Amino acid sequence: MNPATPFTLRAAELRDVGAIVQLIRDLAEFEQLTHLLQVTPEKLRPQLFGERPAAEAMVAELGDGKSGGEVVGFALFFTNFSTFLAQPGLYLEDLYVKPAHRGAGIGKALLTKLGALALERNCGRFEWSVLDWNEHAIRFYKGMGAIVMPEWRICRVTGDALQAMGGAA
Repeated sequence: MNPATPFTLRAAELRDVGAIVQLIRDLAEFEQLTHLLQVTPEKLRPQLFGERPAAEAMVAELGDGKSGGEVVGFALFFTNFSTFLAQPGLYLEDLYVKPAHRGAGIGKALLTKLGALALERNCGRFEWSVLDWNEHAIRFYKGMGAIVMPEWRICRVTGDALQAMGGAA
């Protein structure tokens, strides 16, 4: 992509759900995790735009933002909370830019915009995870000022194990 190609960042709108789902599919393919994919527009829509949204999203759209250009990147995020800081935090669940549009500053712009949003919302932290084999992303994030915390590990309970854990209550 030509670095001079204009793009606009904006809060995702209902009309963007299909494009976001496709970008999530592209991300799952890149991360070799398509076997875990269950997202559909019907499942995502209420999580972003329902009565009690669980997450928010920002999209990167080609053009000046007035012509309804192609959505080529997204960031999906939600509020978490730090007991140590006694403050909310912003957690970036996914960030993805189509390969043909990388190098134009879209990823950096999305992270910068979310950093500003975290400040605006008085968040004490802005966090996300990165796969340990994704050296390109790790270098990019470090270049943006992120600290990769090797002493922390993600714990996850899903599917049958979640049913068993929750059923024990």
